[in-house]
Amino acid sequence: MTNPQNSIWTPPIAAPEEGGAGRSTGDITEWRRLNMRVCQIGAANNWSKAEAARRIGMAEGTFHQWLSGSYAGRFDTMNTRVAQWLAAVEEMEGLAASIPESPPFFETRTSAEIINALLYAQMLPELAVITVAAGMGKTVTCEHFRDSRPHVFIATMSPNTRTVHGMLTEIAAAVGVVQHNPAKLHRAIGERLQRNGRKTLLIVDEAQNLCDQAIDQVRGLLDQNRCGIALVGNEEIYTRFTKRQDGPAYAQIKRRFGKRLRRAHPYPEDIEASIDAWGVTDPAARKLLTGIGNKPGALGQIDKTMRLAGQMAAGAEITERLIRAAWSNRAVED
Repeated sequence: MTNPQNSIWTPPIAAPEEGGAGRSTGDITEWRRLNMRVCQIGAANNWSKAEAARRIGMAEGTFHQWLSGSYAGRFDTMNTRVAQWLAAVEEMEGLAASIPESPPFFETRTSAEIINALLYAQMLPELAVITVAAGMGKTVTCEHFRDSRPHVFIATMSPNTRTVHGMLTEIAAAVGVVQHNPAKLHRAIGERLQRNGRKTLLIVDEAQNLCDQAIDQVRGLLDQNRCGIALVGNEEIYTRFTKRQDGPAYAQIKRRFGKRLRRAHPYPEDIEASIDAWGVTDPAARKLLTGIGNKPGALGQIDKTMRLAGQMAAGAEITERLIRAAWSNRAVED
């Protein structure tokens, strides 16, 4: 599908008039070159012209005039400002190109367990609680599950969305609900999640950030709409219900836990799969990465270290020495 934003980035056909201070033939030739590059970058990033002007540090009206060639002032001055910005953009593009991409999604024993728990919640429907330590792929697995199956939504929580209203607002955005009346937000979300013959699943990621009342509201979505719910995050999601008996509707929430997955440490085969995904075969490098993968952060530590090592390698082979240097450079440990 053609992006309509790209149509605004067509370079002008006519050139500015030459003559006068800052409007030499060289200035106009440079303007053409810069204009073409700005249009390419604006279209590639789906920016508005106002956004491009803000990034360049130029008044929006002045930028429009410079871009169209109708600017009445000195082109040499404006060209210099645009050229400096383009140099910074291209430097960042070069830096980004030097950092290797992470491997695409690959299945691990842990990700298979997460997928099974999500399927359970979606099919029955039920409330699943998935507590997996950081760096073991819970979020990327949930995203893969959503992207490969219909009627699956992910709402990611944060300290800023811990309240009932904050949580419902985030869920509404995830499921495509627009409702400006807070009193009607819960019902509007429920209508979107109702099964009506569909197997619907709502994944609430980073759910440990939610207050007790918000988690109780999630229970309400399950009860009233018969949609699957998966609470995903760290250990606190579950322990708050097993170690305490106060708070709102604890018995009702605990009773609705249909399935719980708990994984505090990566399986050895998961670490092996991560190293394989990066294509590392050298025994010394694999041994080092295995040690890194067994530290807090698990597979995420391998990924971050390998990306930094890839940048340091600058296209050459990623050796055990570079991996060790990258790990040290990240300052993860003294």
